[in-house]
Amino acid sequence: MVLKTEILTMQKIEVDKVVREMLPYLNNQQLMRLKGILGSLASTTAVKNDSDDNNLLLKKYFTAKRTEGCSEKSLKYYKATLTKALDSIGKNAKEIETDELRNYLTNYQAVHESSKVTIDNIRRIMSSFFNWLEDEDYIVKSPVRRIHKVKVSTTVKETYSDEELEKLRDNCTQIRDLAMIDLLASTGIRVGELVLLNRDDINFEERECIVFGKGSKERIAYFDARTKLHLQKYLSNRRDNEPALFVSLYKEYTRLTIGGVEARLKHLGQKVGISRVYPHKFRRTLATTAIDKGMPIEQLQQLLGHKRIDTTLHYAMVKQQNVKIAHRKYIG
Repeated sequence: MVLKTEILTMQKIEVDKVVREMLPYLNNQQLMRLKGILGSLASTTAVKNDSDDNNLLLKKYFTAKRTEGCSEKSLKYYKATLTKALDSIGKNAKEIETDELRNYLTNYQAVHESSKVTIDNIRRIMSSFFNWLEDEDYIVKSPVRRIHKVKVSTTVKETYSDEELEKLRDNCTQIRDLAMIDLLASTGIRVGELVLLNRDDINFEERECIVFGKGSKERIAYFDARTKLHLQKYLSNRRDNEPALFVSLYKEYTRLTIGGVEARLKHLGQKVGISRVYPHKFRRTLATTAIDKGMPIEQLQQLLGHKRIDTTLHYAMVKQQNVKIAHRKYIG
């Protein structure tokens, strides 16, 4: 029995060796066929059914991602991206080669005039899908492995100045808008999290709120005394039973939408002559201010609800003046 196991193991090693030698010359479909033929010598070799088409592969992939806790919003974006790519290339995913993916990314950027960030997002989604195919033994090697991360130039992202924030506040004619701006500025929550907030999520005693964030994760966000006062005033003026924390000004007592927040902030910015007023800028402003004032990056990560600390560092652009002061303090 031991001898038989050893023989099977040696056979499998030989099969894998032949397949590796043929990697530069055959595509994944051909490699899997070769592995299947050679694998008949070893009962431990299992080959996936070649009849699986792209739709079935995508279905299985999204089932796996959903099990891992990927949000439906992300899955929808992944599906649209992958379907468009596979349809454009016009081949079974198991037959696609590296050069075909490179050509697709190059043509996509040229046709859509896409940014490097967009192209790298597509590359990243492709990498996730083909790595899954490799892990599940549908292919021998992911064709995305040789397509490296797109280099993106680092730019200092816009934040609001203290003066701009005060201008926005001073020109609010609706208490709802004032409370909304204060909450965004003091908590740094996402606009999607803002519109999901209910009255019951607010704890005025502790000045905190329960936020339902990305990946269906709950966390606690904190607000300041000014936000507390303006929120209380706004809610005391409400004459409805709608559970939503923020409601529309135009559709009577219906929950405010992401589009509604974006449109209102843009309108307020135009009134006071501030260009590019949008929700996410409040989040970046809070992150930058927190870093500049010495908040440990791990605590800021928790505050913003980021899974990876790299994301937090991307948001927090340290002001050059503070770098100069730190240099004088610790080095100069």
